[in-house]
Amino acid sequence: MLGESEVRDKCGIVGIYSQDKKTGVASQIYYALYALQHRGQESAGISTFNGNDILTHRGMGLVCDVFNPEKLEELKGNVGIGHVRYSTTGESRIENSQPFWSEFQGGKIAIAHNGDIINSMELREELEEEGHNFVSTTDSEVICHLLSREYDEKPNMIYSIKRVSEQLVGSYSLVVLLNQDLYVVRDPVGIKPLAFARKGSTQIVASETVAFDVIGAEHVRDVQPGEILHLNRGKSYWVANAPNTRRAHCMFEYVYFARPDSVIDGRNVYRVRLNIGEALYREHPANADVVVPVPDSSIPAAIGYSRASGIPYGEGLIKNRYVGRTFIMPTQEERETAVKLKMNPIRSELEGKRIVLIDDSIVRGTTSRALIDIIRDAGAEEIHLRIGCPPIKSPCYYGIAMATKKELIASTRNVEEIRRIIGVDSLGYLSIESLVECIGIKKGFLCTGCLDGDYPTPLPSDISEYEAMRSCSR
Repeated sequence: MLGESEVRDKCGIVGIYSQDKKTGVASQIYYALYALQHRGQESAGISTFNGNDILTHRGMGLVCDVFNPEKLEELKGNVGIGHVRYSTTGESRIENSQPFWSEFQGGKIAIAHNGDIINSMELREELEEEGHNFVSTTDSEVICHLLSREYDEKPNMIYSIKRVSEQLVGSYSLVVLLNQDLYVVRDPVGIKPLAFARKGSTQIVASETVAFDVIGAEHVRDVQPGEILHLNRGKSYWVANAPNTRRAHCMFEYVYFARPDSVIDGRNVYRVRLNIGEALYREHPANADVVVPVPDSSIPAAIGYSRASGIPYGEGLIKNRYVGRTFIMPTQEERETAVKLKMNPIRSELEGKRIVLIDDSIVRGTTSRALIDIIRDAGAEEIHLRIGCPPIKSPCYYGIAMATKKELIASTRNVEEIRRIIGVDSLGYLSIESLVECIGIKKGFLCTGCLDGDYPTPLPSDISEYEAMRSCSR
């Protein structure tokens, strides 16, 4: 079950350039980041170019905690980038917040990154041997140093981005601020989303289209995999061989991470989740009295299941939206208390009823078991759990903070074994074939590595070392 303690996406990014030199973009970046807050609640930051220098403000916490009107007023300039973060590589500390900036020949460079670089450790060691000093433990700073190194050798940022892209293995959507110039790049595989919009003479890129809605910008198109945009000049370039590279959009964006009111790579996320609910009913019908979602991201799928089945939709769980991350609880009683802090049952809607419970995924299974116990204690007669994606059998290496393989409940167990461990009357997962159909993108254009081990890029040479590093960094 995708609880906040189980799986998180890494980041959200924003880049804005206004042709009007008198326009300040910091407030627009702030509101866009606010709309992307679901992609990371650990830290936030904004960098702008004021005509002479790149100004940066970063801090730990939510966007509204990091910025105030005075801070935004200080971030002057008609071009800037922003970032919200949750760590998948790199510890939770201010040095790892973004945007990163670095001085180099000709001025300053600042970057914001969504994704995960699989070969970042090897690249970091290479840079350190060359004399580069690091202030953080993240792969994003590795990219910043690589860009600076390439630019020092040949002061052409498009050339530098292409050269760096040839060295990176993994996922990356980037906004790069080089003095007054704003560059945008999406990795050739297209794992992480990135979209482009306009508002008058202002151009905007962001991880999700909801960032455009809040500032009144019009979504124009997605940034294509392997595409490099130079917003100041309105030009598009391509990473070498990008048009011929395999595409693999992250399926979790549609199942869980993206806001339902976003459009990701041409697909309406809300519609996809309705499709998932309808497909779940076709594959796993149940005799029940009410369809109940685990809020919030499972609500559209539950509505879809209800419509397809004719079983009434009802709210049986209320989510406490004001609970942040809880500490790791040493005892079972404390772990159950942590779940109760986040979800509380409505006894009148559950007592004596046969429940179809809809959720996104089961990862370790510990949160799922605790929530099922809560629903049982509220008097549910039967619980039929339906999961909106196939069993997660392998870790993600592209920017989703997920359990290691040995911690994944489905890596060594079949559905019946999982059903008994979680304690439900029946359990049904959506099939990979149905998931692909619900999203509407061919399987060869989706990343399903965590489901079937079919990863779109080479994996780390030492998987155990890589997983240990990521586990320690969370």
